[in-house]
Amino acid sequence: MVEDKAHGGERPEDGEAPADLTQRTAVPDAALDADLLLDFPDPAREPAEAGRRVSREGLRDGVLIGAAVAALAAVVGFGIWLGAWLNEYWGIYAVVPQVVFMLLAVWALAGDQRRRWEERRARGVRLSLEKIDALHHREFEFAVRDLMRRDGFEAERVGGAHYDVGDVRGVDADDRIWVVQCKHRRDGWEGKAIGVEVLQRLAGTAKTVHGARFALIVTNGRFTLSVLERSETYGVHLIDRGRLELWAAEGRPLWTRGDGATPAGRLPGPPGGGPGSPGAADAVSALSRQGRPRAR
Repeated sequence: MVEDKAHGGERPEDGEAPADLTQRTAVPDAALDADLLLDFPDPAREPAEAGRRVSREGLRDGVLIGAAVAALAAVVGFGIWLGAWLNEYWGIYAVVPQVVFMLLAVWALAGDQRRRWEERRARGVRLSLEKIDALHHREFEFAVRDLMRRDGFEAERVGGAHYDVGDVRGVDADDRIWVVQCKHRRDGWEGKAIGVEVLQRLAGTAKTVHGARFALIVTNGRFTLSVLERSETYGVHLIDRGRLELWAAEGRPLWTRGDGATPAGRLPGPPGGGPGSPGAADAVSALSRQGRPRAR
């Protein structure tokens, strides 16, 4: 078939592309996107990096194995030395069991004594919140004193207008001084909240005047938010109505009610307020017979 050259058609030779068709354009190497090159790792670089990783892992494993072998050798060497020493001083075989038995006996005896003391303390003074609310503020100070005696303190009521804020002073079995400021509210939780000025006065005298290790404010009422926020800064422990109930009515020790306060390491003497000893109720009754002070 012969095409008409008048229409501009010209038959291309074999092997040639038509002139009016789009030709393939060669893109220079410099124009390649650098990001595309990242998708093709360098084959020559991978073996070297793998070799370095294997080398580091092998070094680390070698160090760990060496440390384990050294520790095992040290233990075996110490065992050999100890066996030789015991064979030389064979009398130790007779002494060591006796010493161990004596230590266990002392430990068991101390535990039994503490358990018995805790049982006596738990049977000591108990005061409900209803009874505490009915007390006068001076009777409340005596009640706090007897509760501290129940917990093994040598406590005395020392409150007064000229005793630099402290109402009750207690000394635990480790000779640590505890000074307590008592704030009684006839209306309990509904009464006026304890303000920050009480906190500041006790913090200013507890250590400098009384030499106290622990300073506490005990109330059958509540504290203001400012007191709760600043008590840790001033180093004063707070016993509000809820904690007072746990201490006085449920018999939990005082140190579990003060944040950061710790019990004495030594075992105290016979706790006050136990069976057969005068309790808070006796102290209140004696005070009433002397003439109940006028309510505040």
